[in-house]
Amino acid sequence: MKILSGSELVSFIKVRQAKQVRMLRQAHKINPKLAIVQTVDNPVIDKYVSLKQRYGQEILIDVEHHKVDQAEAKSLINSLNADESVHGIIVQLPLEDDTMTDELLNLVDSAKDVDGLGESGTFTPATPMAIDWLIAGYNVDLAGKNIVLVGNGRLVGAPLFKLWQAAGRKVDVVDDSTINSAEIISQADVIVSAAGVPGLIRSEIVKLGAVVVDAGTSSEHGKILGDVADDVREREDVSLTPTVGGVGPLTVAALFDNVIRAALKLAETK
Repeated sequence: MKILSGSELVSFIKVRQAKQVRMLRQAHKINPKLAIVQTVDNPVIDKYVSLKQRYGQEILIDVEHHKVDQAEAKSLINSLNADESVHGIIVQLPLEDDTMTDELLNLVDSAKDVDGLGESGTFTPATPMAIDWLIAGYNVDLAGKNIVLVGNGRLVGAPLFKLWQAAGRKVDVVDDSTINSAEIISQADVIVSAAGVPGLIRSEIVKLGAVVVDAGTSSEHGKILGDVADDVREREDVSLTPTVGGVGPLTVAALFDNVIRAALKLAETK
């Protein structure tokens, strides 16, 4: 089995990002800053936030963490939009009341929407960018390949479909409403799963020699799980992301790439 390790690729990206941040600080007197707005008290979400804080420290990007009641989120986002020292804002999902998701995401200034989830966002969302980096980093040629995305969510499936379709890739999407999803997946040369259903991608529906990217996340007893079943990981013929250190590390790196881009845009106006 060939392991597609995001952790291995991140070290190279981090060196480049650290140089960019030093340039911004020294040449333009701009200290890039990311603000995270969190409305749910959850240990799994806290872990994701702490990973972003640690990554920011390593490349000298300031990370402000705001854990507030959802009722306070609107005024906080408006304040962060107006704060010239803040270059990127993310609303950490999920929310306590997910009926407000669109409203809060669209409230973020498009120039600071580094998650790229608002309707007028100009940045590529982090996880699709991370998957694109992973595929390129391991020289997986997508030309002419049958690609299947499992899950059509706003964080991964939908934006990745848009990204790859724009690049001329042949991409099919299946979700829980697709009647013959197992048959479609079984014909895929490349599978990207982001359904959030543990064990969904079983060996019996994975083609010989397939590339499998597990971007699914769900939690069970405080443990983060992916979509790929253990019997797939026992196969020698597939190329596969590891249980830990696959897409996740690159997603964090991609987020900070957007923060750097936002700060660079400001530098161009000075």
